[in-house]
Amino acid sequence: MTTVDLFAKLAKLWAPTPNLTISEWADRHRFLTSETSAEPGLWRTERVPYLRVIMDSVTDRGVEEIVIMASAQISKTEFMLNMVGYHIDVDPAPILFMLPNKDLIESFSKKRLATMITASPRLRNKVSESKSRDASNTISEKSFPGGYIAIVGANSPASLSSRPIRIVLCDEVDRYPVSSGTEGDPIALATKRSTTFRNRKHVFVSTPTLKESSRIEQLYNDSTMEEWNMHCPSCDGMQPLKWAQVKFKYEKSVSGEFIIKKVEHACKMCGALHNEKEWKRGVGEWIAHKEHSSRRGFHLNQLISPWSTWTEIVKSFLIAKRDGPEKMKVWINTVLGETWEEEGEQVEEEQLLKRCEGYPADVPDQVAVLTAAVDVQDDRFEIEVVGWGQGKESWGIFYHKIFGDLRQPKIWQELDEFLSRSWSKKGNLKLGIACVCVDSGGHFTQEVYRFCAPRESRRIFAIKGQGTQNGEYIPLINGNTRTKRERAILFNLGVDEGKGKVLSSLKINEVGPGFCHFPLDRGYNGSYFKGLTAEKLITRYKQGIASRIWKQVYDRNEPLDLRVYNTAALEILNPKLDVPIPPEGGISFVKKQKRRGVISKGL
Repeated sequence: MTTVDLFAKLAKLWAPTPNLTISEWADRHRFLTSETSAEPGLWRTERVPYLRVIMDSVTDRGVEEIVIMASAQISKTEFMLNMVGYHIDVDPAPILFMLPNKDLIESFSKKRLATMITASPRLRNKVSESKSRDASNTISEKSFPGGYIAIVGANSPASLSSRPIRIVLCDEVDRYPVSSGTEGDPIALATKRSTTFRNRKHVFVSTPTLKESSRIEQLYNDSTMEEWNMHCPSCDGMQPLKWAQVKFKYEKSVSGEFIIKKVEHACKMCGALHNEKEWKRGVGEWIAHKEHSSRRGFHLNQLISPWSTWTEIVKSFLIAKRDGPEKMKVWINTVLGETWEEEGEQVEEEQLLKRCEGYPADVPDQVAVLTAAVDVQDDRFEIEVVGWGQGKESWGIFYHKIFGDLRQPKIWQELDEFLSRSWSKKGNLKLGIACVCVDSGGHFTQEVYRFCAPRESRRIFAIKGQGTQNGEYIPLINGNTRTKRERAILFNLGVDEGKGKVLSSLKINEVGPGFCHFPLDRGYNGSYFKGLTAEKLITRYKQGIASRIWKQVYDRNEPLDLRVYNTAALEILNPKLDVPIPPEGGISFVKKQKRRGVISKGL
């Protein structure tokens, strides 16, 4: 490039911007960095052609609302950032960017928004640098000539009121609570702020979750319901790429790895099979299934993504299918961009009682890792030891109760001795408990901390359950902290998510990945199975918004809680269960395997 060409290019970049569409603005002025993109440099809409119409619909005066129900890896957040950049530079306005909860604000502001502003010269000169004394540019709010962007959490009612907003951007709406505190639906609270603007815009984006309560699916169904269609390379027939029409061949290696040999998509019109490159070589087009006066809705899945190959998608499907319904649920949501429909809401205790089987030893041969969970009651400990094998297939090993005065050291010593014991496999081989979760939410919180702190090297951890009444999403492992006085590690658990994982496993009827085995006796009696099925998942409507909540139908639910805590212990440990683990198991083995990379993502 000559000096003249370079100055001509720079002049074009710095020239006054005419009335552009958002895609045109992004192609001229949006820069990506290696921090946030695998393809740093100037934004190119041609890499994601399906986003062009979506972005440009924002500047269509006849469109007030845009809905995107989509998988991961299709740049839906980048679309929203392009929209923010456009309104900072070309069409200034007050903007509200709403995240599922306020804990996400700092990360989004620093890693996504600030990075975009710093990397893009047109924006960098309009948003001042963040300074501690500069009220116009903080973590949660940034001002620019003619407007500002406020980043808020859907669970914070104070941030959703008392300010005029023209542009409302709602990200991951399926993770929003039903009510923001006691104020009501956060989406209604946010969009109400734009009532006085005739040129208001509302954008709703999310990966869908459960069919019964998915807000993004409800919004999409009440829209133009558009799908990205591609031309068949054989007959030229237009159609969306659908998983049902994907045909593939694979082999399984000796080590259990899936080797994908061929992946093709069948034309729904002529039946011809073509590979990924052949399908994606053509030009796509959005086709609507309905008419709507003011809301355009778009559905996207990973089959059209430039960053997810069909081979990777098929492989992830086979792994999810192998690993059970919880993994398949995530795959349906994040790869196909579709809601997951639960087959049933509750498992009957009689069905589980009939599963009880005799084990050849304390621990069946298929068990690779043992975990334990402790529920702390006022007069006792209730403990469950669970064995885990390939594909998170589980075996109940022992359900035990220790009665005594929890204010005295004797019962805590008994608990320590129980958690220290080894469990026999066939041939008198031994397996120790690799990770323990101890509930600290009762009346003996400090005692639990004092018990767990000196046993951290044995992976005995305090946990605290977090439930929800407003339908917001809390992951099973929701971070950890250290207690101030005892310096014990405390894991916060999203127990509703955990109960969902347990229920999904209990509904599996075929022995294999995810299936739950139970022994004859060892504390697994009728009372245990009543407690394990003591809660059911129901749909509740609050101010017309559906959410899924757990309702207790039996007065004792300790077995369910303990199975949730055991599931959390396995996630904390995160062993690679497909790698053979020798029978000695236990803490020392876990440490060795972690050093070798066999067990990953633990502490």
